[in-house]
Amino acid sequence: MPSESVPNSAFNDHSFYEATGERIEKDGAEITSKFESITGIASRRYAPKGVYTSDLGAKACALAIESAGVDKETIDHLVTAHNYGDVESDNRRSDIMPSIGARIKHKVGIENPYCVPYDVIFGCPGWVQGCIQAHLFMQAGSGNKSLVVGCETLSRVVDPFDRDAMIFADGAGAVVLETKEESEKRGVLSIGSVAHTGEELNYLASGRSNNPDVDLTGLIKMKGRKIYEYALAHVPKAIAMTIDNAGLHLNDIKMLFLHQANEKMDDAIVKRLFRHFGVKEIPTDFLPMSIHELGNSSVATVPTLWDKVMRGEMSGHSLKKGDNVVFASVGAGMSINAFAYKL
Repeated sequence: MPSESVPNSAFNDHSFYEATGERIEKDGAEITSKFESITGIASRRYAPKGVYTSDLGAKACALAIESAGVDKETIDHLVTAHNYGDVESDNRRSDIMPSIGARIKHKVGIENPYCVPYDVIFGCPGWVQGCIQAHLFMQAGSGNKSLVVGCETLSRVVDPFDRDAMIFADGAGAVVLETKEESEKRGVLSIGSVAHTGEELNYLASGRSNNPDVDLTGLIKMKGRKIYEYALAHVPKAIAMTIDNAGLHLNDIKMLFLHQANEKMDDAIVKRLFRHFGVKEIPTDFLPMSIHELGNSSVATVPTLWDKVMRGEMSGHSLKKGDNVVFASVGAGMSINAFAYKL
């Protein structure tokens, strides 16, 4: 995670506008206070000037390689999930040629020519999708070790005149996936993906600033209420399908690593999931949350949340060998994906 923590109070002096171009005549502190009560976000992390998405991704990859204790030259696939590439902090220009995966391979110093880097552009669920694709590649016999990273610098593509700017953050997270022959099945148990591209296509899209007096384009624009309703209607079903595909019941799942987009939305998704399975009581350690201090870093929220739990940095949340967990996300597209995993 970038070291710069930006509290909500940093937005108190901002001038916010509605999507219609009308200025919001409210006190900044009142706006940020209401924002926090809705999203649960109190602060977020921003990358400093001169640090790019590929820099964050390379650092996360290096840490993952070290944590896994593997030789980086034995990695067969480097799967990189992002949406905006390396973005200049001054002019907001996005650069994705060469690919971010190729840049990360270069920065990590992997010389093996048979390590293939490629990018996944899949909205916020990109890292989860990257893990799914790496799993499928290896199951098909294409290599046995994959490095999957999600990295983003959303602070450089937000509209400073849009209240939604306070949601987004920067960060990167990575894991090493490896195939092994063992007597007991563990690792990825099942996968599930859903995409709706009708009316839902533009719930999240690029657009112009809400302020009609400035010439800013290519910024994140979202229909918050529509996304909230979509997520509640479809995410619990996708997670349930993934659990069913693994031959498990919700009671068999120790923890859910859910995309950190909105605290109230995630809580509501979990409530509907438990209702679907007819389970009344939600364990207090079922849904770890990092959104309060880290904000929504898109493809990086799930892997960084996983890292914090595995490092013992999330009070009240711990895992052990043999536990079943689910990773799930929802985002632009609209796309939802999940996979069940046994430690």
